Amino acid sequence: MKRQSCIILLVEDDQNDQVLINAAFRAIGVKDPILVVENGLEAIAYMKGEGKYSDRQKFPYPTVIMTDLKMPRADGFAVLEYLKSTPDFAIIPTTVFSASEDLDDIKRSYSLGASSYHVKPQAPEGLRTQLKILYDYWKTAEVPQIDITGRQLETHAGGKLGERFPPMD
Repeated sequence: MKRQSCIILLVEDDQNDQVLINAAFRAIGVKDPILVVENGLEAIAYMKGEGKYSDRQKFPYPTVIMTDLKMPRADGFAVLEYLKSTPDFAIIPTTVFSASEDLDDIKRSYSLGASSYHVKPQAPEGLRTQLKILYDYWKTAEVPQIDITGRQLETHAGGKLGERFPPMD
């Protein structure tokens, strides 16, 4: 099922990058909510719906996540590890959006389940171009159905491929 709208969770500690990314999304016409948390611990609390994030009307379940890597308290790797360890959350398209070009960071991100890894462009035009590509991709990708809490809805797979896999608990 294709998304009707995206709820973007941006995990970014640098306030300048928060402003630039938000402005770039708005400049390319994105009207969907962009929710910001400042580190991995906040991102995990948001996903769990804990503390101030317990109100899903105010803090809706994200449909895509963009995370920086180098952050205080808990980094982007902690976010990826948490998502990968939680089956209901492991399906969320998660993009690492970092200044790091380190090959080990890239490799580790993918091994922890990142959907993609992108180095933050320095120029505003490059940032807008990159975010437009990502957003257009997110809007056209097929995704599993979920409820408001992020739990995957049960499917009743039919056909040859669906019969190959046992139902997920």
